[in-house]
Amino acid sequence: MWSDGPGVRESDDHGVKTSRKHQALKKVFVDNQEIQEMCQNNFIMLNLMHETTDKNMSPDGQYVPRIMFVDPSLTVRADITGRYSNRLYTYEPQDLPVLIENMKKALRLVQTEL
Repeated sequence: MWSDGPGVRESDDHGVKTSRKHQALKKVFVDNQEIQEMCQNNFIMLNLMHETTDKNMSPDGQYVPRIMFVDPSLTVRADITGRYSNRLYTYEPQDLPVLIENMKKALRLVQTEL
């Protein structure tokens, strides 16, 4: 998500500064080998460097960081969310097990729905 590896795209189209939460999540995300392998082999990651005005990319409000799973029809999967009811797509460093399970869920859903 934050590397320049295969399948990673960065965009800096609009303007929100990187937060401490974003940096903390970035560190544990990059350091986790299981997540990195799944990202390199199974996901196309888009790292928005600044907030977007696209309503599809902020279905429950604008906050950072957020991780959303988008299916091949370009629909944000509302059934794959993090732990927080007020920020559905937020993951904090201690939420890596939830994120890993959600990544595996996304892979299962894509395989069964195609």
